[in-house]
Amino acid sequence: MNKKTSILMILDGWGIGRDYEGNAVLKADTPNFDRLIKKYPNTQIRTSGLDVGLPEGQMGNSEVGHMNIGSGRIVYQEFTRITKAIKDGSIENNEKINKAFDNVKKNKSKLHYFGLLSDGGVHSFNGHLYSLVKTAQKKGVEK
Repeated sequence: MNKKTSILMILDGWGIGRDYEGNAVLKADTPNFDRLIKKYPNTQIRTSGLDVGLPEGQMGNSEVGHMNIGSGRIVYQEFTRITKAIKDGSIENNEKINKAFDNVKKNKSKLHYFGLLSDGGVHSFNGHLYSLVKTAQKKGVEK
């Protein structure tokens, strides 16, 4: 059996972008890297937005990139997973959310939301809270 060697080389921060004065990667003297690129098969991947499970236009990061490369597929990040569930309506069938709603109704108690609130979409997104409130109302939660 012929044994072939392959290497997965991840260079964090080594972007392949347009040629301009501030592009340090293109301006640097990189003979070893240049030789590897010319000699061996290689590819470029997209590292932001929906291609890595983030909202459209959002820049990726090291953690997101490594999760996607390691899994060999798009790993939807929490923000995107929640947004998709809201858009396709599956949030209304979420077992844990419905259990919380049922508990509030059964005990005639009040529903409290706790967490971060921002329109930035990095650590939180206020649109998710608004959707949860609407879903709770739809499911018969009064307070």
